[in-house]
Amino acid sequence: MAGYQSVNPNHEGDQHLIAAAHHILKLLGAIRNLSDDTRKLLADLDIHLSIMTGNTINNGGEAIEVEKRLKCAERMVLRWQANQSMIWDTGPGEVSEFLGAIDEVQTLIDSFSGVSVNENGRVRELLYRANNIVQMAMLRLQEELIHILVHHKLYFEPEYVSFHSCRADVIYDESFVSLEDESVEASQRVSNTGSVSGEYIVDLIHPQVVPDLKAIANAMIAANYDQEFCAAFIGARQDALNEYFFVILELEKFSIDDVLKMKWSTLSSEIKKWNWAMKIIIRVYLTSEKQLCNKILGRFDTVCSLCFVEIAKATFLCLLNFGEAVAMGSTQPEKLFCLLDMYEVLDDLLLEIDSLLFEEAGSYIRIEFHELLRKLGHSARQAFQELQKAIAADSSMKPLPRGGIHPLTRYVMNYIKTLTIYDDTLNLLFEDQNMEDTHSIVESETEQDISPITFCPLACHLRSITSALECSLVVKSRLYREDSLRHIFLMNNIHYVVQKIKGSDLRIFFGDEWIRKHIGKFQQHATSYQRATWCSVLSFLRDDGHCSNSVLKTSYKERCREFTNAFEDVYKIQIQWCITDPQLKEDLRISTSLKVIHAYRTFIGRNRISDKHIKYTVDDLEKLLLDFFEGTWRTLRNSRRR
Repeated sequence: MAGYQSVNPNHEGDQHLIAAAHHILKLLGAIRNLSDDTRKLLADLDIHLSIMTGNTINNGGEAIEVEKRLKCAERMVLRWQANQSMIWDTGPGEVSEFLGAIDEVQTLIDSFSGVSVNENGRVRELLYRANNIVQMAMLRLQEELIHILVHHKLYFEPEYVSFHSCRADVIYDESFVSLEDESVEASQRVSNTGSVSGEYIVDLIHPQVVPDLKAIANAMIAANYDQEFCAAFIGARQDALNEYFFVILELEKFSIDDVLKMKWSTLSSEIKKWNWAMKIIIRVYLTSEKQLCNKILGRFDTVCSLCFVEIAKATFLCLLNFGEAVAMGSTQPEKLFCLLDMYEVLDDLLLEIDSLLFEEAGSYIRIEFHELLRKLGHSARQAFQELQKAIAADSSMKPLPRGGIHPLTRYVMNYIKTLTIYDDTLNLLFEDQNMEDTHSIVESETEQDISPITFCPLACHLRSITSALECSLVVKSRLYREDSLRHIFLMNNIHYVVQKIKGSDLRIFFGDEWIRKHIGKFQQHATSYQRATWCSVLSFLRDDGHCSNSVLKTSYKERCREFTNAFEDVYKIQIQWCITDPQLKEDLRISTSLKVIHAYRTFIGRNRISDKHIKYTVDDLEKLLLDFFEGTWRTLRNSRRR
């Protein structure tokens, strides 16, 4: 209707044409079987023709018809102004009549679009009245819109949304030292983060009211009240999202300063909640919100995009601000796993963010999301590099009692073992960092059989970290006064490193050649221990010139006694030393026993020493050697009095 233009029918032919059109409309209107819609259409055309004559609406019957129709629509609108009930709660009949009244007034307003209001006072009066009716109706539609959105909103319980993963639930604190290895490994089997297959769409509004919301949107936007519609729609949906964020998910809004001041235990807990919330909010809630906007506002692309972005913006920025604060904070090594989890969550959601916010209206949030991903990656690299610095800076000035596994060794190996579950991410973060002497770390005669993973960026960094650990262990071994205990300490710790690598995914990053080389290292320390401990003790039993002349001149009886005293001295000390690995302990006991027992049996047998001069039989000695490296003190047993 708005397409009709006002003309001034000065020419006689134009007047005759309009008169003929009026006559045809009257004849058509006289037909009895016309539907109400058709009769209304004919009446609208008749009014348009009247307006085109310029003066008819002032004096003719069409002016009366227009006013009559305005009064009818006005009564419908005013009737609901005084009614506290909601139109959409009363039934489809009332809804249809109210929307029909709006459509009627809008049609009449469109009919006046080509008339000069300044020249036609009657038209100006009717147009003013019609616009007032539309304004009242729009205010009512805003109320109805908010009522429907508030009273028909739906929430889904987050615990019913499953995000499947092969990701480990990583321990974030000093438990890399304090927990037993089995506990660490068990914790890594707990599912926590990762990608999810498929798309989760839920109803955020009862489906049966979506057509009602769509009808309200169409009516308000058609009347050029799109801003008023957006204000009401966005406000109600923002309130729903805030309620879900703060009440259902039980999240809090933290400032950057709040996050920077958090204790580590609190922060790590909040980061886990953040990871979970990011996936729930983006993958489920906002994806569903976008679909709801499309259902209601699909015809109006710009309005639809604007509404969705405005609904999501505050929550998005709240989540991004938390991530920004974490990325800004300190980068101690324990924080690396939190940073990697956050990085992987964002990286996993990247395609969905780009899809949800592909329009210009969402470009600011989309750019901020990508920037946070970059910052988290940078912070993760820094935290990784801090580990090597921390190893080098460890300045323990007291030797570890009994020569066992140093806490630093446990920490580093459990730490890097956990890193392997982030191998793809870490290789991506380190791909631009060149490691010197990459290939020299792995020396193999059959290099063509080595997995390419052995030379990936993460593998090079892991070997660099264990190299720093070895250097630190050598320094710490010098704190022991006994050479023997120094070798026990290094043997224990290098063996522990090798076992952690052999028994985990670390193996493919280090390679078999590295493992063989370090097996040789701890075996060499075992040999060095035996030499440092037993050479002087067994010297009392030798007759082959390896012992001094003074020893050779000593009587066999005296040499047996001195051997016994030396053995007892070693026993009293070394039963308190500790070899933590049962197999390593057994292997060293057997190797030591073969040397000591063979020398003792040969000495006694060859020199025919009487039993009365022997404090310990061969069997006694074998049993005493089984007490070595248990880490506890005990008195000598199974001895025979001379």
